[in-house]
Amino acid sequence: MTTTLLRGRLLSFHRAPASLNDSESYLYESDGALLIRDGIIAKAGSYADVKAAAPEDVEEVDHRPHLILPGLIDTHVHFPQMQVIASYAANLLEWLNTYTFPEECRFVETAHAERIATHFYDEFLRQGTTTAVAYCSVHKASADAFFAEAMKRNMLMVGGKVMMDRHAPQGLLDTPQLGYDETRAVIEQWHGKGRNHVAITPRFAITSTPEQMSAAQALAQEFPDLHIQTHLSENHEEIRFTCELYPEATDYTDIYARYGLLGKRTLLGHAIHLSDREADVLSETGSVAVHCPTSNLFLGSGLFPLKAITRRDKPVRVGVATDIGGGSSYSMFKTMDEAYKIQQLLGERLNPLDSFYLMTRGNAEALSLVDRIGTLEEGTDADLVVLDAAATPAMKLRMETVNTLPEELFLLQTLGDDRSVVETYVAGVAVKTVLGK
Repeated sequence: MTTTLLRGRLLSFHRAPASLNDSESYLYESDGALLIRDGIIAKAGSYADVKAAAPEDVEEVDHRPHLILPGLIDTHVHFPQMQVIASYAANLLEWLNTYTFPEECRFVETAHAERIATHFYDEFLRQGTTTAVAYCSVHKASADAFFAEAMKRNMLMVGGKVMMDRHAPQGLLDTPQLGYDETRAVIEQWHGKGRNHVAITPRFAITSTPEQMSAAQALAQEFPDLHIQTHLSENHEEIRFTCELYPEATDYTDIYARYGLLGKRTLLGHAIHLSDREADVLSETGSVAVHCPTSNLFLGSGLFPLKAITRRDKPVRVGVATDIGGGSSYSMFKTMDEAYKIQQLLGERLNPLDSFYLMTRGNAEALSLVDRIGTLEEGTDADLVVLDAAATPAMKLRMETVNTLPEELFLLQTLGDDRSVVETYVAGVAVKTVLGK
């Protein structure tokens, strides 16, 4: 049994903050500590209380004056797209056809998938992200590499083999039966092994025939506790083309509804251009709209109405994500910095408490995994990030005039990056410094 005591300033959310002054929405300990036993948070609170409950010979790591938070969570990424990030294109469909699809063809090769998996996990841990929800490629080899690397690092990850049987290069197509069979094989091989969660992953309605959507529906019925991930209403050309392919559907959202793919574990990437009817359906089914701000801006897809969609009479559940490689940064800080700017353009405000809630507990709630990750509550997994708001000369200078916790968080959100991440812990084990990068 390994036991460690981490000392520092603790921050963890109990619920979504109602305002910038809602101090009851979170735990903040100016001199706090976590007692970690075999990868689980055994006790959290003031340093004096936690120290008193710890064994006399406990290993103690002092992170003062830094903040200790739950590890950051990213709810929508594309594992095979590390080498297409920062590719110049006019819009989503051009970007997919010119860069993304050719790159994903390479993931038929196990060696290539394993090499990128190593870089993928290294990069996310450098950024303080301890859980991500990933699309692999259509090839089972890519999913095998993704989950094998997650097990090696003992990380809680969600991912799935993409199902895609049309409107893509031949090297990226499966069939309805093959997509079903290989997804089922991935589930049997990887789901519940280590901390792995397999997601049923039809890429989007454009690249799946009705027959393949029916195969995805069969999987969802056989494995009702699994996550489902796909894309929805990212840009206007995509919406138009999708609705032409499914003329019997009322709208884009109705396509997924008709195949039984909406529900509390369904993650819908982007979901920018929703009608009121579609938003109502998402609310009624508990489905999650995943906001990908850097990607939406980079590809010119549109401005996601984050505040408006969560304040409706029928509010929609939301998550936030980098959407690598359509997204332009691996950092959740940069992601929320752009999310803030989008809300500014829409005449709304996104305060820093909102942002840090969304990156931690909010995304854990979106994944229905808040009992394991996203907080510093006792009994949860010790996936943690240690943050320094004075990590760069510019940040250090600004910190001289910071007087409140929200001001510090906003500084991290606006100027922070991987240099602000002092350490990342996975199940109580320090991993960032081990990378040596």
